Amino acid sequence: MASASSKSAKNLFAESKSRLGDRVQINVNNMGSIARQIHRGSKAPDMLGQSAKNFAQAEGTMEHSGGNLQKMQLLLAQMHQQEDQIRRQFRHLPEIDEQIKDMQR
Repeated sequence: MASASSKSAKNLFAESKSRLGDRVQINVNNMGSIARQIHRGSKAPDMLGQSAKNFAQAEGTMEHSGGNLQKMQLLLAQMHQQEDQIRRQFRHLPEIDEQIKDMQR
Protein backbone atom coordinates (compact mmCIF):
# COMPACT_ATOMS: atom_id res chain seq x y z
CA MET A 1 0.00 0.00 0.00
CA ALA A 2 2.87 2.27 0.76
CA SER A 3 4.25 1.76 -2.73
CA ALA A 4 0.85 2.54 -4.29
CA SER A 5 0.61 5.64 -2.17
CA SER A 6 4.18 6.55 -3.08
CA LYS A 7 3.44 5.97 -6.77
CA SER A 8 0.30 8.08 -6.51
CA ALA A 9 2.24 10.84 -4.78
CA LYS A 10 4.89 10.73 -7.52
CA ASN A 11 2.20 10.94 -10.22
CA LEU A 12 0.52 13.81 -8.39
CA PHE A 13 3.88 15.57 -8.04
CA ALA A 14 4.67 15.05 -11.75
CA GLU A 15 1.21 16.32 -12.72
CA SER A 16 1.55 19.34 -10.44
CA LYS A 17 5.02 20.02 -11.84
CA SER A 18 3.66 19.83 -15.40
CA ARG A 19 0.75 22.17 -14.59
CA LEU A 20 3.14 24.53 -12.84
CA GLY A 21 5.32 24.61 -15.96
CA ASP A 22 2.24 25.31 -18.10
CA ARG A 23 1.16 28.10 -15.78
CA VAL A 24 4.65 29.60 -15.77
CA GLN A 25 4.62 29.54 -19.59
CA ILE A 26 1.19 31.22 -19.67
CA ASN A 27 2.37 33.87 -17.19
CA VAL A 28 5.52 34.53 -19.25
CA ASN A 29 3.39 34.91 -22.38
CA ASN A 30 1.01 37.24 -20.53
CA MET A 31 3.94 39.32 -19.28
CA GLY A 32 5.19 39.57 -22.87
CA SER A 33 1.77 40.79 -23.96
CA ILE A 34 1.72 43.35 -21.16
CA ALA A 35 5.22 44.51 -22.11
CA ARG A 36 4.12 44.96 -25.75
CA GLN A 37 1.04 46.92 -24.65
CA ILE A 38 3.14 49.13 -22.39
CA HIS A 39 5.58 49.70 -25.24
CA ARG A 40 2.72 50.65 -27.58
CA GLY A 41 1.22 52.81 -24.87
CA SER A 42 4.52 54.59 -24.33
CA LYS A 43 4.33 55.80 -27.92
CA ALA A 44 0.90 57.32 -27.36
CA PRO A 45 2.18 60.45 -25.54
CA ASP A 46 4.79 60.94 -28.26
CA MET A 47 2.12 60.66 -30.94
CA LEU A 48 -0.17 62.99 -29.01
CA GLY A 49 2.64 65.52 -28.63
CA GLN A 50 3.44 65.35 -32.34
CA SER A 51 -0.24 65.79 -33.18
CA ALA A 52 -0.46 68.84 -30.92
CA LYS A 53 2.68 70.29 -32.53
CA ASN A 54 1.28 69.72 -36.02
CA PHE A 55 -2.02 71.31 -35.00
CA ALA A 56 -0.20 74.35 -33.60
CA GLN A 57 1.71 74.73 -36.85
CA ALA A 58 -1.49 74.35 -38.87
CA GLU A 59 -3.20 76.96 -36.68
CA GLY A 60 -0.55 79.54 -37.58
CA THR A 61 -0.88 78.69 -41.24
CA MET A 62 -4.67 79.03 -41.04
CA GLU A 63 -4.38 82.43 -39.36
CA HIS A 64 -1.92 83.57 -42.04
CA SER A 65 -4.25 82.28 -44.76
CA GLY A 66 -7.17 84.11 -43.15
CA GLY A 67 -5.18 87.35 -43.23
CA ASN A 68 -4.31 86.77 -46.87
CA LEU A 69 -7.99 86.18 -47.69
CA GLN A 70 -8.94 89.48 -46.05
CA LYS A 71 -6.27 91.28 -48.09
CA MET A 72 -7.54 89.62 -51.25
CA GLN A 73 -11.11 90.70 -50.47
CA LEU A 74 -9.92 94.28 -50.03
CA LEU A 75 -8.03 94.13 -53.34
CA LEU A 76 -11.09 92.69 -55.05
CA ALA A 77 -13.27 95.52 -53.74
CA GLN A 78 -10.71 98.06 -54.97
CA MET A 79 -10.61 96.39 -58.38
CA HIS A 80 -14.42 96.59 -58.62
CA GLN A 81 -14.25 100.30 -57.86
CA GLN A 82 -11.60 100.79 -60.54
CA GLU A 83 -13.68 98.79 -63.02
CA ASP A 84 -16.69 101.03 -62.32
CA GLN A 85 -14.55 104.14 -62.84
CA ILE A 86 -13.18 102.79 -66.13
CA ARG A 87 -16.71 101.96 -67.36
CA ARG A 88 -17.87 105.49 -66.51
CA GLN A 89 -14.90 106.96 -68.37
CA PHE A 90 -15.59 104.76 -71.41
CA ARG A 91 -19.07 106.26 -71.61
CA HIS A 92 -17.46 109.64 -72.26
CA LEU A 93 -15.27 108.35 -75.11
CA PRO A 94 -17.85 108.91 -77.88
CA GLU A 95 -18.29 112.51 -76.72
CA ILE A 96 -14.53 113.05 -76.64
CA ASP A 97 -14.18 111.42 -80.05
CA GLU A 98 -16.87 113.75 -81.42
CA GLN A 99 -15.10 116.78 -79.94
CA ILE A 100 -11.81 115.71 -81.56
CA LYS A 101 -13.52 115.34 -84.93
CA ASP A 102 -15.08 118.78 -84.53
CA MET A 103 -11.68 120.26 -83.72
CA GLN A 104 -10.13 118.67 -86.81
CA ARG A 105 -12.74 120.20 -89.17
